[in-house]
Amino acid sequence: MAAEEAAGGAITATKHAPPYFEPADPPRGPSPPQGGKVTKAAYLVRHAAINANDFDYESYLEPFTQTLGNTSHKWSNTSDLSFLATWFPPAIEEEEMLTRTGRLEDSQLAVQLSYRYPDLRLPSTVWASSAERTAASAKGFIRGIELEDKTINLTTIYEGKEAGANSLTPYSSCPAYHGSMGAEQSQAYVKVFTAPILARFKAYAPNSNWKPADTIGMFEYCGYETRIRGSSPFCSGDLFTPDEWLQFEYSQDIMYYQNVGYGHQEFTGAVGLPWVNATVNLLSSENSDEDMYVSFTHRELPPMVLVALGLFNNSALTGANNPNATMPLDRVNHHRTWISSYILPFLTSIAIEKMNCSASFGFENATDPTHYRVLVNRSPQTLPSCYDGPAESCSAKGMETFLRGRTEVVGEYSERCGVDYSNSTEVLSIYTANVTGKAVGK
Repeated sequence: MAAEEAAGGAITATKHAPPYFEPADPPRGPSPPQGGKVTKAAYLVRHAAINANDFDYESYLEPFTQTLGNTSHKWSNTSDLSFLATWFPPAIEEEEMLTRTGRLEDSQLAVQLSYRYPDLRLPSTVWASSAERTAASAKGFIRGIELEDKTINLTTIYEGKEAGANSLTPYSSCPAYHGSMGAEQSQAYVKVFTAPILARFKAYAPNSNWKPADTIGMFEYCGYETRIRGSSPFCSGDLFTPDEWLQFEYSQDIMYYQNVGYGHQEFTGAVGLPWVNATVNLLSSENSDEDMYVSFTHRELPPMVLVALGLFNNSALTGANNPNATMPLDRVNHHRTWISSYILPFLTSIAIEKMNCSASFGFENATDPTHYRVLVNRSPQTLPSCYDGPAESCSAKGMETFLRGRTEVVGEYSERCGVDYSNSTEVLSIYTANVTGKAVGK
């Protein structure tokens, strides 16, 4: 889902996501530290932009158009809402299908990575979960990077319910996880921030029966309609104030925080950690012919990986032991680091790079010049307890200690998920096993 800029550059998130977005704070570029060289890289990528999310369409978009159709009012005489006199909803014939923009962005990402790593060999395989939109994103990526003399294979991993940690959708096999998590907390804040908006709309159209969900529908039409038509009257600065856009963004951040973030860190980190462990093992291995590993998944897994890494934790530097207190339901925490549009737009990516820092100043004589770095989209991130290398990267020895510590913090997959089936696993092995799942829609 798309969103519009508001309040000095803040990007408002919707339930599903804004378009790909690079925040300027902090302005850290993807170039390796001076004297360092990336030797391998692995990327976990969310699929690109889709026409509409089923939940959004059924819960907000369609109900809004129904409310509008049942309202008897001469909109042309209502200044801020005069566009409703002629507006009609965009046709969303196939929900959850990639948009044309999304397909283009997949190919652009491939080109960007090929320029970012000119000395790395192109991948021979790209992995994707088996849903149509993730597989289509992987195909778009392959089209953007594949050369005439280089064939790249697509390996699809079935989105099963009993795969344990061994898939690109491990949350689907985690009984502790439910897709509705966060809805109650988010709706509590929605009622708070939409109250004055509803009063304003009621004054515009006394015969209308506006509800909080209708307001959310209008915010979301700004994004979805922009992705389909190129622009939307719902994005007008006359309709919602910058502060209201920030409030809408916060309502979505609450939902994601509780759904796939620190709000349920008793299991979310355990779901994300197997990808981290598998990736570091791949990058550290000398037996692989691959320089790049690229995988496509859904919105749920990347933020769970961030929890596993301890990144974007609102209370990381405060010593607080109650992360939920950092996301109050009656006001915006404007100082939070968990902002969905920064960490979970369409085509968001989490990368782990292996670097040789033998030429980095102060590290020329290091016993092991290998260091690791995490990027979220293009921006390098400092791991919370491993920053002993150039530009706050993590040494090979430090990474071993860091991963042991994170395992102790987030726990093992099967135990934390409360797995109730017999064939669960704690290990993600799809990159080294001969696994090709059946591509199915989701």
